Amino acid sequence: MHTAFFLLLGSSLARFLMRHPGEPRTPWIIALSVALALLYVLGPTVGARPSAPRRLSWLTLVVAVWVVIVILAPSFAWCAVPLFYTGLRTLPPRAALFLVAVLTAFVVVAQLKLAGGFDPILLFAPPAWAAVAAAVFLYMQRQAARQRELIDDLIRTRRELAATERREGTLAERQRLSMEIHDTLAQGLSSQQMLLQAADRVWDTDPAKARTHIRTAESITERGLAEARRFVHDLAPADLADGGGLAQALRALAERESDTGLTVRFHAEGTEDAEGAEGTEDTPVRLPDRVSSALLRIAQGALANVREHADATTAALTLTLLDDQVVLDVADDGRGFTPPDTAPGGTASDTAGGVRGHGLPAIRARAGQLGGTLTIESAPGEGAVLSVSIPLEPQ
Repeated sequence: MHTAFFLLLGSSLARFLMRHPGEPRTPWIIALSVALALLYVLGPTVGARPSAPRRLSWLTLVVAVWVVIVILAPSFAWCAVPLFYTGLRTLPPRAALFLVAVLTAFVVVAQLKLAGGFDPILLFAPPAWAAVAAAVFLYMQRQAARQRELIDDLIRTRRELAATERREGTLAERQRLSMEIHDTLAQGLSSQQMLLQAADRVWDTDPAKARTHIRTAESITERGLAEARRFVHDLAPADLADGGGLAQALRALAERESDTGLTVRFHAEGTEDAEGAEGTEDTPVRLPDRVSSALLRIAQGALANVREHADATTAALTLTLLDDQVVLDVADDGRGFTPPDTAPGGTASDTAGGVRGHGLPAIRARAGQLGGTLTIESAPGEGAVLSVSIPLEPQ
């Protein structure tokens, strides 16, 4: 637009000098042309964010000089075209339309004067062109404002979404750590406490048994330390680190949890455990790492609940691999309880029949993260069966 203005100004001056050589008004025309060019150049230098009065004063001077030069030389009328857009950019819509109307009137008068008589095309073409140009400019300006609003909304929405994702990530990490701590460190510390208390009771009467309890507590401490290092780095449980598979890890867990007060048995059907599991398929199948880790943690938490709350003498772990899902059952012959609501809407504070703490909510959360379900069958005095089913993607 700036280039067009200077081209029109230069062309108008050249036309005047060619058509009217040596006229007395020539120096005035040249001086006014230079003044108009300088004023137009000063427009961008008024300020990066000029105040409205300064912009209005500048535009008034430019229009005033242009009006004078058009009165003296009508051929300069077409310099109004860039001034239309300058006014539309500078002034509010109503004031800009008024300025466009004034400039158009001067263009019509100047063109009729150059024609030397009435010409319909010169009378109606400039107003029509000015109306179309103003309408298109104002429409594009409104569209640009709407686009800026949409962009601002998009940026704000993206920031809110990023903040929400950060909060959800923080909550998910806190939940992961709470479940890991409950299923590993907390249970290990609880076992150590019981072993150390048992060692203290028999320290004087049976030193050998006390030392056995202490060595067992030391072994649990070592395993707990390994688990802590692994879940800090979000690695698989230590029992799965050797690549033996979930069935082997569950068998090791059953052996480790068995003692004089509680016997834990393990049974597998159709699992990836290729040796020693009844019902093993000929072709071993590997479970996804996330599923294996979650089921092992669930088994650890469930056995911890059995040991702490059930007062059971035997417990059984059963791992069943079907075509579309894997099922882990944990059964015991303890005192039983009235099961809490296992629906997805259940809260983490569910308590029933002496069952307390975070064990069942943590199991429910682990199963839910993998799209699985938790089912509890129990009644007071009849033991309990906890069943977790995790869907598997088609191979």
